[in-house]
Amino acid sequence: MTLPLVYTGKVRDVYDAGEDRLLMVTSDRISAFDVVMAEPIAEKGRVLTAMTVYWLDALADLAPSHLVTADPAGFPAEAGDIPGVAGRGMLVRKAEMLPIECIVRGYLAGSGWKEYSRSGTLHGMALTPGLREADRLPEPVFTPSTKATEGHDENIDFDRAVDLIGKEMAETARDLSVEAYRRGAAAAERQGIIVADTKFELGIIDGRLSICDEVLTPDSSRFWPADRWVPGTNPPAFDKQPLRDWLETLDWDKTPPPPPLPDEVVSATSERYVAAYERICGRRLADWYGAGEWPRP
Repeated sequence: MTLPLVYTGKVRDVYDAGEDRLLMVTSDRISAFDVVMAEPIAEKGRVLTAMTVYWLDALADLAPSHLVTADPAGFPAEAGDIPGVAGRGMLVRKAEMLPIECIVRGYLAGSGWKEYSRSGTLHGMALTPGLREADRLPEPVFTPSTKATEGHDENIDFDRAVDLIGKEMAETARDLSVEAYRRGAAAAERQGIIVADTKFELGIIDGRLSICDEVLTPDSSRFWPADRWVPGTNPPAFDKQPLRDWLETLDWDKTPPPPPLPDEVVSATSERYVAAYERICGRRLADWYGAGEWPRP
């Protein structure tokens, strides 16, 4: 008997673990342009899980989190039937999730750069004229978005966030997210990595705003090697950049089914993820739960 599966996303499978707890299992699936590729990326799920646990521990004095344990010995017995659960699973408390994505930007990149280049604004806020792509912002900026059930999330300004969750909660979420970003960015910078931007998921547990889901990972953040950062260019990223770059060379309309991935793209992407964890966290992935158990679904 296995735990009831309650949700399957592009990357995570969530199981009901009873007693107001969930078991979140991060697979090795990877998506690009909102399409899930057919080939798994070795060790990706373990990287995302290990990094999240690392950061939740580092930020524990700032805010509580949903994490109960990532040690498979603490999972319900039925979890043993889930492929790849060791190293990819987190037993967590259920939370009342905020209906916004809490994004913090320290540099002008991605959709933020696209908006600025069009209108000189970032989520509707006017910025200093003449900024370049990848320029560092004077201060980290809280730039929330909605959570879309279909299609893409919508960038919103702070006033819209207030409309959705109330002034006090919006201010608390903003302040928590910005401080978590500052801490993470400072720690990564000491390892030669720039955290250009990141996304936090926050929820209410026992009446307190808590950090949930994944934290400061290559999937939720934009990591740049500091020695490759040149304002006015798009620096290489420690994430699925090799995959996206290869897909952009194809005559593919970015709708399912995805094209089959060459082995070299799969391996290069895996290497990026592992390098991000080991360099930023200063730990070996081989020492994390589930070593040697790949391949798994």
